[in-house]
Amino acid sequence: MSNQSASALLNVKDITVRFGGIVALDSVSFDVPRNKVCGLIGPNGAGKTTLFNCLSRLYQYQAGDLLFSGQSITHTPVHAMSTIGIGRTFQNLAMFRTMTVRQNVMVGAHARSAGGFIGTMLKTPTVRAEEKQLVEDADALLSYLKLSEFADRAVGDLSFGTQKRVEFARALASKPKMLLLDEPAAGLNHTELSDLADFIRTVRDDMGITVLLVEHHMSLVMEVSDWIVVLNFGKKIAEGTPEEIQRNPEVIRAYLGDGN
Repeated sequence: MSNQSASALLNVKDITVRFGGIVALDSVSFDVPRNKVCGLIGPNGAGKTTLFNCLSRLYQYQAGDLLFSGQSITHTPVHAMSTIGIGRTFQNLAMFRTMTVRQNVMVGAHARSAGGFIGTMLKTPTVRAEEKQLVEDADALLSYLKLSEFADRAVGDLSFGTQKRVEFARALASKPKMLLLDEPAAGLNHTELSDLADFIRTVRDDMGITVLLVEHHMSLVMEVSDWIVVLNFGKKIAEGTPEEIQRNPEVIRAYLGDGN
């Protein structure tokens, strides 16, 4: 993948994160190619979520750089991440539970809103036209993800698996170039897992969105990933195709121990 570095959507370059005396990420580097699914795996405590939080600008890193579409995002504020094209879901659902499904999805779309605070308050023609478009876009996404029947239901009244799909719709509403999926399989049953795999492939193949996936569910990672990066104790220990990762001795040791 290193020879594709220049054409990658995301370049992770020597990222180092320390919390006090603990090194959470130790000079981690890898590239994520455009329009692919990249799985980020490793045992508990490997540094996966820490790296995600760096990409979301929730954490600051002490060394290294992150390049998105060739531009450093080191000084990009949290609120601007969706604007530059990075969307995210979370391990724990972060939904507005009393708002409807449609309203939750429109929250994601508002990241692209150009009306401004004053225009929104005064309901100018521009704002009204934009709001109408946001509703149409939200309904199109709900239809796409088979959520139309829940459009006017409060999110908090829905099943966990359905709430997960609403969160995906909200993340997609900002029209990201890259979607960060943080443990999306957590809490899902077998049928919902199959739907999730289909969703990830659809995002890549039909919507042309690059996916970076943190997940403990190995069969899902192996099924949907084009490329996999493996972390252990804050270091990158391997990267390659799913087939290469499954055969990698260092990866096997990281998950199963060395037998001593």
